[in-house]
Amino acid sequence: MHHVPPRNKQGKRWGFTTGACATAAATAAAQALITGRPVSAVCVRLPIGFEAFFQPIAWRVSAEEAACCIIKDGGDDPDITHGTRICARVRWDTTRAAGLTIEGGVGVGRVTRPGLGLPVGGPAINPVPRRMIDDHVRAVLGDLLDRRAVEVIIEVPEGERLAQQTLNPRLGIVGGISILGTTGVVFPYSTAAWRASVVQAAEMAALSGAQHLVLATGGRSEAYARTFYPDLPENVFVEMSVFTGAALKTCAAYGVPRVSLVGMIGKLVKTAQGHMTTHVAGNQVDFAFLADICRDVGSAPALVDAVRHANTARHFLELCRAADDWRPVRRVVEEAARQCAAFVADMGARMEIEVVLVDFDGTALARARAVAEPAGEASPPPRPSRLFVERAAEGEEGCQ
Repeated sequence: MHHVPPRNKQGKRWGFTTGACATAAATAAAQALITGRPVSAVCVRLPIGFEAFFQPIAWRVSAEEAACCIIKDGGDDPDITHGTRICARVRWDTTRAAGLTIEGGVGVGRVTRPGLGLPVGGPAINPVPRRMIDDHVRAVLGDLLDRRAVEVIIEVPEGERLAQQTLNPRLGIVGGISILGTTGVVFPYSTAAWRASVVQAAEMAALSGAQHLVLATGGRSEAYARTFYPDLPENVFVEMSVFTGAALKTCAAYGVPRVSLVGMIGKLVKTAQGHMTTHVAGNQVDFAFLADICRDVGSAPALVDAVRHANTARHFLELCRAADDWRPVRRVVEEAARQCAAFVADMGARMEIEVVLVDFDGTALARARAVAEPAGEASPPPRPSRLFVERAAEGEEGCQ
């Protein structure tokens, strides 16, 4: 394990997710519950593979309950939760005989609609943070949980106010923010720098002579993609995030003949709609578009209507799964491949494009292929980026 570095190579500070902060608060409070004393610091093992240390504040300790807060530090890419208190109360649960439960309290949203991957009626604590909290608190309490029951309650005092600046009200999460995070850290990227890093990764793979690049929409998608293409070298896998257009444009400019795009349902729906930037704050999922797809492929009217009123792209997927009608899902993937091919062809490039929809457990749900065929001659590749030229001049490994 490593400690989280305070800054990245560009000198920008990393931040921590609400999930990491909630885990730290719960871990510290659990320690205080059994010792009767506050702790000055607590260590959290993050999913990304690092350790991080947090300083709890606002302690309240009694024989029945311990509570504390962590000030969320968003690093050099702060969001609306930067500087807010993420708190935990850990108490003996006299209503049960043994075991551990995790709940949301003041300022943590409550799920009121399906399609979010969380139980309706439960707290908006996403699966990875919930697992982190569970693992860390169990590590502290050990076999005490065989004899006594403990309840962890996560709270965000300013959560209800902050939630009005998020998508939570529109998603049907009421009363507060969500406890989020799959890595535990917030990487300090401006949009421009983030996009540039995607372009650079695609450039370097293309200039290495790669004939097949794999573009993934996120970290989990990239990990799953590696299992789909086990014979490909590591450098051809590019986490493009929301920058589908920038990544495809780079591949096209350098004449990469084959590209596979691997992603989950939300970003692939936006790609199928023709959006080559798929950030949640920009282009939204169009449920009328999805309902029209259901109608066009011959789905039952009940499914068409349900999709038209769906809550999220994931909800659309769940509705199709429940109806055992995968035709709309396959059509979305086919349309995403067609949109990507049209985008590349408009630049005058030829390319074979494959789109793979991956489920949240890593299962490939659907694949589609399309070929970009330009009307005229392909454009010549541009010169390498300044950053790549500088690194090549320095003789760094991999730039021979």
